[in-house]
Amino acid sequence: MTTLEENLEKLERSIGAACRAANRARAEVELMAVTKTFPAETMIEAARLGLGLFGENRVQEYAAKALRAAEFWTKGVPLRSRVHLIGHLQSKKAAKAAEIFDGVDSLDSVRLAERLNHAAKSLAKRLPVLVEVKLSPEAAKTGVEPESEEAAQLLERMPEWTHLEMQGLMTIAPWGAAEEVTRGCFRRLRVLRDRWSQAHPRLNFDVLSMGMSGDFPLAIAEGATRIRVGTALFGKRARPAEPER
Repeated sequence: MTTLEENLEKLERSIGAACRAANRARAEVELMAVTKTFPAETMIEAARLGLGLFGENRVQEYAAKALRAAEFWTKGVPLRSRVHLIGHLQSKKAAKAAEIFDGVDSLDSVRLAERLNHAAKSLAKRLPVLVEVKLSPEAAKTGVEPESEEAAQLLERMPEWTHLEMQGLMTIAPWGAAEEVTRGCFRRLRVLRDRWSQAHPRLNFDVLSMGMSGDFPLAIAEGATRIRVGTALFGKRARPAEPER
């Protein structure tokens, strides 16, 4: 058994335990394997183990990685999986992101929505998106402020962007925060989902993407339908590269 197989088995036991503690079915929680900074071979191995949803942080990094992964997919190996962008996306990279990703989970502005919609239209595709909500005071965190005019306009105008497929919300809890703070962050996203879904019945809010390797049990307890796990699956990452410009 490989290290990844062992890690996946251990992770599945932990997810199952968290679901039982929250009185939820395991099928209610989707696992996204976060492969940012790891090579294409890691993604390929994970896909062979049955993982079907991956998260990447950078457009340029995944563009290179996808070429390597495609070598296996075009050889008939049944590894085609969905890959979503979960990192901050600059508007100038919207066209490339719409081309290479199966979804963008970090939509945080009207301007970005307009550019993604235009790019998706030119590609004759509907692009699944999540609205990223900033619920942490950390300056490094991105996302739309929940009570801002930007958030109101983004949700109000979403139906007009016919090549975007709104699927729900995403957030990142504060790093190293106390359990009650982390849990409160996840609870707030769920409350916002309930409020916004009533105010915008034409929009789909099925996905609540929240919780990572260190805090996913709390996220599951608060209603997460998708958790994003990297370290618990693949181990410690190498030092991050410089931000894309």
